[in-house]
Amino acid sequence: MVKVTTQPSPTLEFSPSNTDDLEPRIAELHDLKLRRRSLGSYQPLSEPAVREKLQHLIENSGIEGFSIGSLRRMAGGASKEQFSFEIVRENETSEKLVLRIDPLESIVETCRFREAEVFSALHGRVPLPVTRFLDGDGSVLGQPGIVTNFVDGVAKPPTDTARGVSGLGTDFSPEWRDRLSPQFVNNLAHIHAFDWRTADLPHFQAPNRSPFQAALWQVNWWSRVWKEDRIDDFPLMALAERWLRARLPGTDDLVLLHGDYRTGNFLFDPSSGEFTAILDWELAHIGDFHEDLAWILHRLFSAVGADGTTRVCNLMTREELIEQYCAATGRVVDAPTLRFYEVLSAYKLAVINLGTGYSSALRGTNHQDVLLAWLTQVGHTFLAEIARLIEEDH
Repeated sequence: MVKVTTQPSPTLEFSPSNTDDLEPRIAELHDLKLRRRSLGSYQPLSEPAVREKLQHLIENSGIEGFSIGSLRRMAGGASKEQFSFEIVRENETSEKLVLRIDPLESIVETCRFREAEVFSALHGRVPLPVTRFLDGDGSVLGQPGIVTNFVDGVAKPPTDTARGVSGLGTDFSPEWRDRLSPQFVNNLAHIHAFDWRTADLPHFQAPNRSPFQAALWQVNWWSRVWKEDRIDDFPLMALAERWLRARLPGTDDLVLLHGDYRTGNFLFDPSSGEFTAILDWELAHIGDFHEDLAWILHRLFSAVGADGTTRVCNLMTREELIEQYCAATGRVVDAPTLRFYEVLSAYKLAVINLGTGYSSALRGTNHQDVLLAWLTQVGHTFLAEIARLIEEDH
């Protein structure tokens, strides 16, 4: 078994100002992204092209005597192109599958190897898709891709007619909140309780050089993306980076993080209300549990109910989330650490929308250039959130 890669013995003293201290696989992904920019614009994949790519991928896996049917593009997918299809055997048995494949440039650069490793490691612990085929380096598909089973379920109640982007604005009735909230917290607790040290996660690295390295890796990750992708300079982004570097929290409690845990990224059975899958693990990494909590708490994923109460992910109040998480895990939430990661969450969202999303839309290197251009206007709300959080800290 190949476990998580650990850092070598440090040759230099740990420093919050060291912008090169970054998880190696993340640095590699962004190096590759910069090289691809010379390739020009990107055209969304046609169904015949996808069919041909899938044929090669499945044949290379040693499977013969099959056909590909019911191929169609799936809605959503601001980060990856997504297609559902059926693999039909000669004996007429079939299985419905999903292909997620990278465009030339994603709104977030992530690793399909890591995604598949998480699915395997957490299988049976939380509801997840199962990897059927993998092309982590794009040697067969042309771009990295992963094929999983198709999981039945819905991301919002059948009565919710809202059409928010990426699960935003989902409306849960009190009944649905009562059914989903305990599962939402308990699954997060199960993820954070997973012993990643004994798992087969060769494309992950652990920030173990210093108690502060987990936080530094995140600041360095997203500040690098901002420097490489920004179109316009915003002084507030420079201020936020300095604020974050001056307040790096330490932790000796490293956990596997989902990275994008929220409404819209889980499916549930519309009849029983049971979770059927937790999706979108592409930002998974090892770090401080406060980071996942802070992401959930961001205002973008909150909603004000008919009773005037603001609920995170429209499931529970901020206080209820923290109380239930602590009860489920035995952990104690540290307020300054949580504030640090709340600022970081707003910073990350500003980078994604005002930096990568905007620049990739202008370059035409993503299949969702119109959507990414539209989302740019939302980026200014993240700047306002950064300012609010920093002002409240003083």
